[in-house]
Amino acid sequence: MAHPSDSPEIQDQDAKQALEKLKKTFESFSRPIDLILFAYPAEDNPFTQAIRQVIRAFRQITDKITFREFSLDHELARKYNVAYSPTLVVAPERYQIHWIGAPMGEEGRTFLEMLMLVGRGDSGLSQQSRTVIARIAEPRDVKVFVSPSCPYCPQEAVNALRAAVEAPDRIRLEIIDIQCQPEIADEYEAHSVPQAFANDVQIGLGAQSEEVFCASLLKLEPQTIFIPESDAELVETDVVIVGGGPAGLTAGIYTVRSGLKTAVIEREALGGQVATTPVVENYPGFTQVGGKTLVDILVTHALEYVQIFQGEEVVDITPGEPIVVQTSRRKFKTRTVILATGASHRQLGAPGEKRLAGRGVSYCATCDGPLFRGRRTIVVGGGDSAVTEALFLQNMGVEVTIVHRRDRLRAQAHLVKNLEDAGIPVIWDSEVEEILGRDRVTAVRLVNRKSGEKQELAVDGVFVSIGYVPTVGLAEKIGVALGEDGYIARDARHRTTVAGIYSAGDVEGGYKQIVTAAGQGAEAAMSVFEDLVNPYWKREG
Repeated sequence: MAHPSDSPEIQDQDAKQALEKLKKTFESFSRPIDLILFAYPAEDNPFTQAIRQVIRAFRQITDKITFREFSLDHELARKYNVAYSPTLVVAPERYQIHWIGAPMGEEGRTFLEMLMLVGRGDSGLSQQSRTVIARIAEPRDVKVFVSPSCPYCPQEAVNALRAAVEAPDRIRLEIIDIQCQPEIADEYEAHSVPQAFANDVQIGLGAQSEEVFCASLLKLEPQTIFIPESDAELVETDVVIVGGGPAGLTAGIYTVRSGLKTAVIEREALGGQVATTPVVENYPGFTQVGGKTLVDILVTHALEYVQIFQGEEVVDITPGEPIVVQTSRRKFKTRTVILATGASHRQLGAPGEKRLAGRGVSYCATCDGPLFRGRRTIVVGGGDSAVTEALFLQNMGVEVTIVHRRDRLRAQAHLVKNLEDAGIPVIWDSEVEEILGRDRVTAVRLVNRKSGEKQELAVDGVFVSIGYVPTVGLAEKIGVALGEDGYIARDARHRTTVAGIYSAGDVEGGYKQIVTAAGQGAEAAMSVFEDLVNPYWKREG
């Protein structure tokens, strides 16, 4: 039976309400938004067309946006130091913000956020971040490389936008679409996204929390942690869920529906590994659905119930009554914690891998694949993820070969058939012994596990898809026991060895499936509810 909300009438009503809300938001802006597009006169590529279409759509909503277009050889292009076509210059009399490319795909979210920031004239930075930015005395020339297919890119791009709005006299920003201008990415050897540079120094590889980005911008080197100088805002709650993947989001829905005040904290993009899965074909109810689309559905549902703190990193958990959770922005006091921290990409451990990460070595075909169109790559692995990524890359016009350490693939039969039908070659019984290249990947050295024979294969990219390792750093820090396999040890009710601390999802091991992670999140949430009613750690005997 169809849900009432699925009807076209209700969907149209929701769309109208969202549009009216957006109109009111624009009406509240205190400042106009001046947008200037610079492009070659005869140029009519998809990026230029997309910019015009997006701006046209927003100008139908508000009169706060002014739009002009000039040739790249116009005197204003020289005034604003515009060198690439197309480039969108944003409110140039107040800010130094250039968008090279177009706000397509995931970057549509970044574009809307940019309009909000510029229209309000307020960066929206936390007080901690404002303090850091105020310490920057010398100018910063910031470049953020993004891709329309990357779900992590908006977080890093918005970090940079906030900084540029906060300190327009010292921070010049270029948001660069690697699909539109791959030669700039080549120049900076930015072969994965997002990447951030300041004064030609890399300050961020991957999405960072807001405070960590600002600290990196200040120090001109990548930072991994931000410790607040004073107590952050205090939030008191019943449940803190660490992790915003399928397990964490589902747990949030279930705990709030049980009457428990809940907070979900996620340091990176919501959805976990699902967000970068090109196509999901085994989630009940969907014959085929894009991973990011599925994540959007999960997040939209979760936001109906639970408060989500995205872009914050949990830096410490102190067990007790209450349990204290310290993030990069604030402090939480809670009765229970659910660790749904998931798992991270397993690395090869081969020489050259770390050195060339982001310079041809990638762990996300969805994010970085567009940069390798027309180039030769390998996918290392033999499971579902490896085969799916190989098919995705080939579909994007990337020349791809699978390298697998065994003599048969571990992927599901229908994926193997799709691989065979696509004619993607497989190098069997082989491992990557070394990844070669000085400043970027140029080749790999493979070794046959059976014969010992070695070969050198010229490639531009190496996509690693050999499984995951559990993200258990927090668990270990607070004394949660791990199993022999390195995953969190827990009982049948998802209780860990530390009172009040639960776990759910891929961090527990077992089947790495979206549906099982969601189920474990629901189970953990129901255990939390029952235990808070009658705490097991206070029972006698």
